[in-house]
Amino acid sequence: MVGIVVVSHSRSLAEGVVELARQMGGDELPLEAAGGLEDGSIGTDVERVRAAIERAMTDDGVLVLMDLGSALMSAEMAVELLQSGGEVALSEAPFVEGTVAAAVAARGGASLAEVRAEARQAIAIKEAQLGDDGPAGARDSADGRDDGAAAPAGHGVRIPVLNEIGLHARPAALVAALANRFDVDLRLAKVGGAGPVSARSLTGLMTLVARKGDELLATASGPRADEALAALEELAREGFGEGVPTNAQSAGAAAPPAAAAPASAVPVGRAARPEPGTLVRGIAASAGIALGPARYFGEQLDAPPERASEGADVEWSRLESAREAARSAIERDRTEVARRTTADDAAIFAVHLALLDDEALVGAARARIEGGASAEAAWYAASQATAAAWRALDDDLLRERAADVEDVGRRVLAVLLGRERHGGIDQAGVLVVSELTPADAAALDPELIGGIAAAHGTATAHAAILARALGIPAVVGLGPSVLSVGEGTPLLLDGSEGTVLVSPDEEAAEHALHERELEVERRRRARHHAHEPAVTKDGTTIEVAANLGGAGKAAGAVELGADGVGLLRTEFLFLGRQEIPGEEEQVQTLTQIADALGGRPLIVRTLDVGADKPLPALPMAAEQNPFLGMRGIRLSLRHPELLAMQLRAILRVAANYPLKVMFPMVATAAELDAALAAVSRARTATDVQVAMEVGIMVEVPAAALQADLLARPADFFSIGTNDLTQYTMAAERGNEQVGELLTGPQPAVLRLVAETVAGAAAHGRWVGVCGELAGDPAAAVLLAGLGVRELSMAPPLIAEVKQALRSVALADAVAAAGRALDASDSAQARRYGADLLS
Repeated sequence: MVGIVVVSHSRSLAEGVVELARQMGGDELPLEAAGGLEDGSIGTDVERVRAAIERAMTDDGVLVLMDLGSALMSAEMAVELLQSGGEVALSEAPFVEGTVAAAVAARGGASLAEVRAEARQAIAIKEAQLGDDGPAGARDSADGRDDGAAAPAGHGVRIPVLNEIGLHARPAALVAALANRFDVDLRLAKVGGAGPVSARSLTGLMTLVARKGDELLATASGPRADEALAALEELAREGFGEGVPTNAQSAGAAAPPAAAAPASAVPVGRAARPEPGTLVRGIAASAGIALGPARYFGEQLDAPPERASEGADVEWSRLESAREAARSAIERDRTEVARRTTADDAAIFAVHLALLDDEALVGAARARIEGGASAEAAWYAASQATAAAWRALDDDLLRERAADVEDVGRRVLAVLLGRERHGGIDQAGVLVVSELTPADAAALDPELIGGIAAAHGTATAHAAILARALGIPAVVGLGPSVLSVGEGTPLLLDGSEGTVLVSPDEEAAEHALHERELEVERRRRARHHAHEPAVTKDGTTIEVAANLGGAGKAAGAVELGADGVGLLRTEFLFLGRQEIPGEEEQVQTLTQIADALGGRPLIVRTLDVGADKPLPALPMAAEQNPFLGMRGIRLSLRHPELLAMQLRAILRVAANYPLKVMFPMVATAAELDAALAAVSRARTATDVQVAMEVGIMVEVPAAALQADLLARPADFFSIGTNDLTQYTMAAERGNEQVGELLTGPQPAVLRLVAETVAGAAAHGRWVGVCGELAGDPAAAVLLAGLGVRELSMAPPLIAEVKQALRSVALADAVAAAGRALDASDSAQARRYGADLLS
């Protein structure tokens, strides 16, 4: 770690600057004051400066900063009189700002040259603060150019922070990734605040605490400086990947103060512990009953046992190997979670990967290793210090992101110590979490975890979707009180009713055990008959298919009883890639899936992404509300060659397998006409004239309301109830405050289903449902009663849905569905279906 010496004519000034810099550099930083004369009077003393340099000297050298006049001469003479070796650099940087900037850089493990450059650039902060308000002649613009001109290398650009939450973990990770693409020294400072920091350092970027309405000053030097600054400006205009409000985007000016973080993002405060017998109500997320002791992930990053260093080279090699092993594990988790849910759920892993390479975190660990610490002790100390720095920030959301630092810290430390990342769940029980994270979800063991009780989340959030996919009973949105339940406290969780009973009495526990035994037997019988068709008592067959998001699960879905694939999400082909997959690759993947289905039908959905989950290979402009923006078929029609290539691949496979294609987010007849024209062109290009059904996803109320019009050219409809519910109920899927409006068969949504079926029937078309509602047996009965003839869901749910459909007469389902249309809420509507199954 580079040492720093502060030389001033005034002892109190030097000590004050050191105290200020110490707050940024930490106690470990070799930081010395050499101010005033021995008697305390004003002046500089060569011997005092020499002694300070000796004390601050490290293997990385010392940077000396001076205030004025004789301080420079004293420093130069002190260097000549040094008794020990070591490199010393004298800095012309501004005294106070330069010292603080140097301390931050040194703390992050920067070299002497890098620390000196960091100090030199500190004047940019003051220049940016003055802006247009400074007196004429006393300042220039921060980048030395007229507005709108390209910034010359070595200068800077001003960047407004426009996205709602500011430069938190995910946007910062994008900035760090951008910086790593260019061979430049790219740095950011917050006007009137912290910095400058290296854009390659996620920790440094986070310490800026840049919120919506703040302004950043970006400087770059190097052969591609102009290009890097232009790319950073473009990223900022797009809200750092998160979108910006329309007014801020058009004005390009500072926005109002950041809005409060959503409830799910605010750290949970202390809540009263529920008394025995308390029934905590939440949102039913995954059906089933669980009875067992409360279990928590063992999340503490405990100090490793002491071990003598075997030398800096050996210890650094160990840490490098552990980081690479952790990187592989994170990549596996990202792939697995993206396959099981969505690219958006997997996006947090980009932050974790960035933290593995964070300059400040890794640099601090390396400095400790070179100082004689073992790899695990160095990494532990660096992780703890970095997490503590994040928690000290003046921003609730950023403080919560310290958990990401700790998660990465645990991963690497676990590898170094040969331990599992998670601890504390070595017995069966009910997992209690604030909100299930992607990393946690990827590690869930259904054999060990009987149920999930989450303080936050919605029925359509990743915790609920993963729980249903794994067949684990779950209740979400229980509130912070559930987190106060002690480890080992008995919990009775009912995933169908959305309740958790704390410390149930003997009678309640016995009743639950009896119900669970009945449930286990029902599931056993359902699995035994999973390969039989779902034929109602009065002879109507309902096709029950699987939703898939990858190539490797088709055979498993067939084993679980799938009659086919009702939704293949093709986004998995594009995830985490810088280039669009080619036509041949798409043909090969689709063929692999179709082969595994053994002649069963396969419905392929064309690419469905938007600004909320952009793909690296498909840059998108930021949008104020991506859910109401350029997505689905709208986006594909804007990229005709991408759509054409996907359709050519689908047609080529359809020549040999029973493939169907459907387009997402269709809202108008014109969109459908354009999509059908693209299919016709693809047929001509491939010379494949085989019959292939072409349908649309009904996710927008507009499509349901004009189903009779859209059914004329379309061959089928598949209703996406997740988005249809969101748009119909005006309730954003990730907002737990409106979670009740997103749960279960909402009567208004059922009316739109009925409208869709009626429009399709007028032209002899069939209707399916591929949203989460299809996987709920009670809701599935209602959907069948409304005329839906195909249901597609997560593969583990297939057997029970089939069993439910076989247990009812369609006439009874029709009657129940009719009553559900007039229900007061989703709970009452669902009961009409559940009553037929009891």
